[in-house]
Amino acid sequence: METISEATIVPMNSRVAFITGAKGGVGSFVTEAFLAKGVTVVGASRSIAQGDFAGPHFTALPVDFTKPEAVREGIDASVRRSGGLDVLVHVLGGFAGGTSVAETDDATWEQMRDLNLTSAFYVLRAAIPHLRKSSSGRIVVIGSLAATEPHAGLGAYVVFKSALTMLVRTVALENKDAGLAANVILPGTMDTRANRQAMPGADFSKWLAPKKVAELAWWLASEDARDITGTVIPIDGCL
Repeated sequence: METISEATIVPMNSRVAFITGAKGGVGSFVTEAFLAKGVTVVGASRSIAQGDFAGPHFTALPVDFTKPEAVREGIDASVRRSGGLDVLVHVLGGFAGGTSVAETDDATWEQMRDLNLTSAFYVLRAAIPHLRKSSSGRIVVIGSLAATEPHAGLGAYVVFKSALTMLVRTVALENKDAGLAANVILPGTMDTRANRQAMPGADFSKWLAPKKVAELAWWLASEDARDITGTVIPIDGCL
């Protein structure tokens, strides 16, 4: 774990957060958690509307995160509207599995690459210059506990989720001088509607509640975690 020098404390209710995948099964909990604290939130997803979240501090921003120019334009528009950027929470991702490496087709490989790694690169590249201007910038990225070791049949997913972790840790090193902290959360299987539909026979009681991930993301974005950067934090349900 790396540490960063103490920055000027900025009240969270005066800060601006950009949340990717804000309307998803996990992203919606993250968005609600930040809004509940009074943070100004720009919630971005491929499909999202102003009415998806209540309150005057929320702005919906439809963005295709597989398109670099769309990502850059979205973040720049957010900064112009809100006057700055203090927190980036990158939740966006995707899952596909069930085939060996030898049987994985190009479409699946490219989909896992684009959703789980390339999109994060586009977001980080566009957001970091703005986050460095904040007196206490934060980057929180949601990865996957599955990516800590190989899994047969999940090659494409695991490869790009693993690379995501290394990307964020590199960002932490490169931006420590600006007091910009970057950390990764690695959740286990989460109790989302999509996962229940995909695995109806599973024991849902052992899965991780998305609210717990949202609470951890909030803490990492807060001043309480200002000295934590470059960390990888696993969180799982009841084992």
